[in-house]
Amino acid sequence: MQRRRWALFGGRLIKKTIWGNFSWPAGFVRSGSGTETVFEDIVWWVKAMADRVYIAIDLGASSGRHLAGSFDGKKLVLEELYRFDNGPVPVGDSLHWDVLGLWMHVLQGLRIVRQKFGPTVASIGVDTWGVDFGLLGRGDVLLGNPHHYRDPRTNGVMERAIELVGRETIFRHTGLQFMQFNTLYQLLAMKWSQSPLLEVAQTFLMMPDLFHWLLTGVKSNEFTNATTTQFFDPVKHDWANELLKSLDLPTHIFLPISEPGTKLGRLRPQVVRETGLNGAEVILPGTHDTASAVMAVPAASKPGEQPNWCYISLGTWALMGVEVPRPVITPEVSSFNFTNEGGVGGTIRLLKNITGLWLVQECRRVWHLAGRRWDWEQLNRLSGSARPLVSFIDPDSPEFLAPQDMPQAIREFCRRTGQVVPEDEGAILRCALESIAMKFRFVFERCEKLVGRRIEVIHIVGGGTQNKQLCQAAADACGRPVVAGPVEATAIGNAMMQAVAWGDVSSIAEAREVIRTSFPMDYYEPRNTAAWEDAYERFLKLLQ
Repeated sequence: MQRRRWALFGGRLIKKTIWGNFSWPAGFVRSGSGTETVFEDIVWWVKAMADRVYIAIDLGASSGRHLAGSFDGKKLVLEELYRFDNGPVPVGDSLHWDVLGLWMHVLQGLRIVRQKFGPTVASIGVDTWGVDFGLLGRGDVLLGNPHHYRDPRTNGVMERAIELVGRETIFRHTGLQFMQFNTLYQLLAMKWSQSPLLEVAQTFLMMPDLFHWLLTGVKSNEFTNATTTQFFDPVKHDWANELLKSLDLPTHIFLPISEPGTKLGRLRPQVVRETGLNGAEVILPGTHDTASAVMAVPAASKPGEQPNWCYISLGTWALMGVEVPRPVITPEVSSFNFTNEGGVGGTIRLLKNITGLWLVQECRRVWHLAGRRWDWEQLNRLSGSARPLVSFIDPDSPEFLAPQDMPQAIREFCRRTGQVVPEDEGAILRCALESIAMKFRFVFERCEKLVGRRIEVIHIVGGGTQNKQLCQAAADACGRPVVAGPVEATAIGNAMMQAVAWGDVSSIAEAREVIRTSFPMDYYEPRNTAAWEDAYERFLKLLQ
């Protein structure tokens, strides 16, 4: 009803403009001058009031996109407006992110937003991967290009930190799983190499915080991404300052924690001039891409009811876990190397990182370099025709983190563990995909143990849902039905968090109901589970 009243009011505004008797509504800023521009702005304003438009800027480790979510009060329609490549930039022996290049793409995407939707949209939010960061010095100078999480500077740093303060101490303060690229070890690598940047740093910004600052001039540390650092205390809901001090790391560079749904403010004047957008608010989504993806899990639940589902956010990485109301910091969680990461609405994502389609992406890259330019459909046919359940790898074994030749690394693992060595492309892909599904089973069993109940359904969201072979393999390996979709879960969760912030939907539960009715899902029932049970015993031996 509110939007209808606005639309009718907008009609009267146009009438008044035609007769020269017009005043702009409070908060609306014109984009230019002249009769044509005035009329154009009014038309865009009326359209904006009829359907609220949220812009999700989703920066992934291999690409970035600007997507528009148009919401009419019942259904969300998502449209990709701009896409660009992203990836590590080698400089000497280091890997960096091209943050200024990414910023230029952010601005270009917003210009396209202006062309499509006119001078004003409701809001903009940015999500990215976790752990990586930028530092600002005096006068808010950006101190260098942020490092990529696969940079080798953290080799051996985690082990040295554990020797200094103890594994139990780090876990007790943070509840986070141990991975060598966590922000804690990146900062320690800088300290122990006597980096001058760390010495002069005055502000610490995670990657999405950095882009929100570039958009608005407002510096913030958003909750969900802060929890990926391994120096955030999820029980105290604040930085783990005691741990930081014990490792002689600075604490003054960290800002107070901001929650998803926080309205940071409007675009900088310079950004308005660059893009033509005015009036748009910048709103914090769950800035960690997995937090936004889990926001978009189309699960139904009743108030006070314990969820009977788990999720897999599937892409380059596979993040598998359960949504819980508070941190779970127990010896069992530590022994399983699970993690407590922040979710939207004050929830915790109790999950484990699993190497996902990185294995397949790297195989394809190596084959492309060799002149075998398989597209994804061809690769799916090759893997589908290969013999099933022959050989397995541990997807999370260190040799698969950043090998020069992924197919050769897979062959070598199979050879070293006394298995049949996959030689052709189809056999290598089948080995990789079935191994990922087996790791899902391994983590799934631990999810059930940690929550103390049977999980009835697995929700898989994200771009990886387009790999139907892996979705079916997940159902087969885990013996549970799989609901796959939505594909663009991260952008959808980003946009719907903006809707919650505006009050356009009343809650995250209502947002998930909108998502269920707005986007298609695929359903997979377990098949041939006996064969997978037998093969799982062989897989477990590889993990010992």
